[in-house]
Amino acid sequence: MSNEKPGRLREVAALFFKLGVIGFGGPAAHIALMEDEVVEKRAWLSRERFLDLVGVTSIIPGPNSTEMAIHLGFLRGGWPGLLLAGLCFIFPAVTLTTILAWAYMTYGAIPEVADLLYGIKPAVLAVILGALWRLGQKAVKGWRLSFLGLAVMLVALTPFNGVLALIGGGIIGMFWLRMTRPRDREHMAVIAPVAGTGLTMLASQGAVSAAGPTLWALGLFFLKIGAILYGSGYLLIAFLEEELVQGYAWLTQEQLLEAIAIGQFTPGPVLSTAAFIGYLVTGGKLSGALVAAGAIFLPSFIFVAALNPLLPRLRESEWVASFLDAVNVCAVGLMAAVTIELGYLTLDSIPKMAIAGIASILILWRGVGAVWLVVGGAVAGWIILAAGF
Repeated sequence: MSNEKPGRLREVAALFFKLGVIGFGGPAAHIALMEDEVVEKRAWLSRERFLDLVGVTSIIPGPNSTEMAIHLGFLRGGWPGLLLAGLCFIFPAVTLTTILAWAYMTYGAIPEVADLLYGIKPAVLAVILGALWRLGQKAVKGWRLSFLGLAVMLVALTPFNGVLALIGGGIIGMFWLRMTRPRDREHMAVIAPVAGTGLTMLASQGAVSAAGPTLWALGLFFLKIGAILYGSGYLLIAFLEEELVQGYAWLTQEQLLEAIAIGQFTPGPVLSTAAFIGYLVTGGKLSGALVAAGAIFLPSFIFVAALNPLLPRLRESEWVASFLDAVNVCAVGLMAAVTIELGYLTLDSIPKMAIAGIASILILWRGVGAVWLVVGGAVAGWIILAAGF
């Protein structure tokens, strides 16, 4: 028995490091790989239990596939397994992203690299559009949620704080979805003042502007994002554009698109893009990459560790379910606004429009993976510029 736990921990570390290396294709692909490994091949748990965990991760903030890895590590190896699974799954993506950030800062001005990025940026827009379409199909569950998502999209196209729009929309939507039930209306008089206080705190937080890209400010920013990021990691793009580009001005729109594009080359969680951003805004410091990546993933470990026993009960709550339905559709609205803004800035020529259009068709109707689209966009951009178009 004394040798069983070390053996399990080695198994957890090896499995999730492998998944971190080969895990291209986004959260859905990651979860499919995990199901194949831990249910089909290793029989660590039943398929029913695995599906329960998938449902559990959808109701807490953070990257779903990373939280699935943390949950599975905990079930197999306890607290050490929790840490090992999460760290081993994240490590390859953060390492590769940091290496690419160094290469970008060192060689980014070379014309050949610029030629590749010419076609990558429109392809990335198509990747975002594909994620937006898939998430929208799941999130829009009636006319109320459709209206709420549209309203958040329109608000996000103004200077209003995107994080506040997301959380505020979630709270408003929760009340709106529950207001048809007389029993629930009785609770609103008690809940509304608490919600209003929370929104006031969020508003005051959003008004604070960092003096510059210090490690402290960088860590706090990505810690906040990791603590409130619902749904897909692609929502990270919306928050980066809202605060790092428009708010703090640590990045330009062009640098944001390049960061997203480079992040598509790496396996593992999309949130590893934080390492690239941290490295870039601190002028090429490894500490910037480590602080940004560590801060954005830290809440996932805390949520899984603290809420694991409570989540099955929370999932059954009608109020929590309504809040999450509203937050999910608000997240889609926020992503739609950012997609519009990035498209306006990126699609400034007919060749770029063509790349974006073809990539959109491939991802929406043919299901082509994001990595292939980015590679194809890079090749197309190089050919177009080499041909003198």
